[in-house]
Amino acid sequence: MPDHRPDQSPATSTSASDSLWLVVGLGNPGPSYAGNRHNVGHMALDALATRAGARFSAHRARAAVAEARIGVLPGGRPGPRVILAKPATYMNVSGGPVAGLSQYFGVEPGNVIVVHDEVDIPFGTVKLKSGGGEGGHNGLRDITKALGTRDYVRVRTGVGRPPGRMDTADYVLKDFSGAERKELPFLLDDAADAVEMVLTDGLLAAQGRFHTKA
Repeated sequence: MPDHRPDQSPATSTSASDSLWLVVGLGNPGPSYAGNRHNVGHMALDALATRAGARFSAHRARAAVAEARIGVLPGGRPGPRVILAKPATYMNVSGGPVAGLSQYFGVEPGNVIVVHDEVDIPFGTVKLKSGGGEGGHNGLRDITKALGTRDYVRVRTGVGRPPGRMDTADYVLKDFSGAERKELPFLLDDAADAVEMVLTDGLLAAQGRFHTKA
């Protein structure tokens, strides 16, 4: 297995271009879950990897990992160095892989971005925050427990509320509807854009763009 350890940690970096981030997309493993609303984080990470021309490979921390530079900084400098990761565990035990990768690559929680599905905002909407509660999201709850802090960035990718009296757990474990699938590429582009903007312009700038758009 190739060694994915970078040459330099954020602690010794001297510029934003040399900083290191861990971007995690949440989901469940296996083809039966691939199209589920709960897997929109995995989908967004695939979009980011495609943009960067990066390929995922298995990592000992129980995740698929790709390394890339994302975005362009002012002056045309390449964007920061990023570890893209899709945990290979089930959603409710995502914390182990995230904490393991954070420790392995030397990434502080403040430089961790988690892309996840969010039922409390409408489908097609992206919002961002750092810290705060997990809103009943078991994947986030496990990450918070494993990292020992809530102070990481979340890219909240809206999948909307379940219709009628459908249980939320059943809803997120269903595939997007036909109508939603037509709009899904735009949602994934927005989630990828939101990650990229956090990396190059900061969280506040990304919130200003995407919360106004929403």
